[in-house]
Amino acid sequence: MGSLRSELQRFRWHIAAVLVAVAVLTVVVLLAVQPGGTTGPRSAHAALRPSAVVNTQASTQTQAAVTATVPRTVHRTAPSSYPTVGFRVLHLLDSSRNRELTTLVFYPALASSPVSSLADARPSTGPYPLIVFGHGFAVTPEPYRPLLDRWVHAGFVVAAPLFPKSNANAPGGPDEHDLPNQPADMSFVAHELLEQSASQEGPLAGLLDGHVAVAGQSDGGDTALAAAFDPTEHVLPIEAAVILSGAEDPFASKFTPQAGTPLLAIQGTADTVNLPSETRSYFDAASPPKYLLQLDGAEHQPPYTVPGAQLDAVARTSIAFLDRYLKLEGGALHRLVQQGNAGAATELQANP
Repeated sequence: MGSLRSELQRFRWHIAAVLVAVAVLTVVVLLAVQPGGTTGPRSAHAALRPSAVVNTQASTQTQAAVTATVPRTVHRTAPSSYPTVGFRVLHLLDSSRNRELTTLVFYPALASSPVSSLADARPSTGPYPLIVFGHGFAVTPEPYRPLLDRWVHAGFVVAAPLFPKSNANAPGGPDEHDLPNQPADMSFVAHELLEQSASQEGPLAGLLDGHVAVAGQSDGGDTALAAAFDPTEHVLPIEAAVILSGAEDPFASKFTPQAGTPLLAIQGTADTVNLPSETRSYFDAASPPKYLLQLDGAEHQPPYTVPGAQLDAVARTSIAFLDRYLKLEGGALHRLVQQGNAGAATELQANP
């Protein structure tokens, strides 16, 4: 009988010890998950009594399991700057010809908040190649912003002069007969921007890497074509030309395109202003490397001013072309051919 009583007494002590250990572990877990509590060894040590030290390993494992189930709060730092299109207005004067050339310069830039463009913004890290762009007759560079902005986001600086006598707001109305003077305008603007970039001071200092292309649409395309290929107008080294629904200048002497400048001609098949045959004429006369992107059903101006599938095709193909011949990217030629034939409504003739 005494033996049975002793066994019962030992069993009660054993149960009590187990209950104490469970209670201690419960307190540790509650301290670990409550706000402001700590989960490291220090909090576990503070919660334990000497009689429960034997359970320190078990309590640490319990804390680790509980901590793993609590989601971490990730603090993301907001960017201090956002990529955007910066622009500046330059008032240039070609005193040798008495030509005032207000020029819009668009460039990769940074802004403190998300905006599509920002005047006088801080340029992002350069330098970049330069594209001098010519607008069409009786318009300004502004309608072409959807395309020009795409070029800027691809890592190019675009300088778009306002041709003094053929723009939409020219005094006395636009005069198309001034077109033969515009190739020299493009060369002058390119020269001035390269000079400003090479200087140690000014907002354009260090912005350009010295590589230059010309581009233009309609009469601006006629202008760029002459600036790049007419021996009498080819003053600066032009490393690429993008001609958008352009032709040879009808008011100037005909010329045979001189060899050496890569050409990308883009033409809509439904263009009734500058006919597809006019583009075909100068394209066939040009020497390789040359590319002709045909836009099925496209009219004269919309592929270069109206966002949509046609403008996307123009942007992708022209960026690949400029990457190849201004940035000298080796894989861009494959991308050029691929992008030029990316849709049923586009066809690229390539002669590299």
